[in-house]
Amino acid sequence: MDIPRIFNITESAHRIHNPFTPEKLATLGAALRLESGARVLDLGSGSGEMLCTWARDFGITGVGIDMSRLFSAQAILRAEELGVADRVEFIHGDAAGFVADEKVSVAACLGATWIGGGVTGTIELLAKSLRSGGMILIGEPYWRQLPPTQDVAKGCLANSISDFLMLPELLESFGDLGYDVVEMVLADQEGWDRYEAAKWLTMRRWLEANPDDDIATDVRARLTAEPKRYAAYTREYLGWGVFALMAR
Repeated sequence: MDIPRIFNITESAHRIHNPFTPEKLATLGAALRLESGARVLDLGSGSGEMLCTWARDFGITGVGIDMSRLFSAQAILRAEELGVADRVEFIHGDAAGFVADEKVSVAACLGATWIGGGVTGTIELLAKSLRSGGMILIGEPYWRQLPPTQDVAKGCLANSISDFLMLPELLESFGDLGYDVVEMVLADQEGWDRYEAAKWLTMRRWLEANPDDDIATDVRARLTAEPKRYAAYTREYLGWGVFALMAR
């Protein structure tokens, strides 16, 4: 069980697998007013930066599940590095359908809502692990400005314009599902640059070390095309944020 190899390559040097900087991640933790001992579930936990730094800074405990063998191993090492291995657990596995044995104060899925077949299904899944009065965290893209054509949307790696909503409509959609939006922290262009541009050096270094690998041609094509595509499309049109929800 693993994610497609290309993502393990391009994001192998990332600690955060979304457009958040460490500062934004810390801002989110502080904004939630996390109490020491609060239990957090993270579906699609990547390299574990959220759980590990929140355990260090706010005293939370938690569990993360991710399909990437590489990222899961990196998460375990990060917990050891920060001295929080006794507070957080990382499981290599499929987060789709995962329900925690013990109810949690915060149930999160940041940037992997495909786990539940979309935002609605992911919220329904997270709610199964949530204690009464707890918070759900959803990390999701939205349009900063509406793409003028379907080709522009595809340049943002969406299938169509309808894949994402504008920010006001996204916030309204959470209310339609029966949730109050009680906090949000939005990525900025610096965060997008750190997430996307960091892949380019990783790909270049990987190509230098693996010129004859079966996937080298694909990695070379991505490295050649991605800077222009990102600057023309994603950076201009796509936003991303984490939204804290509480059931009404």
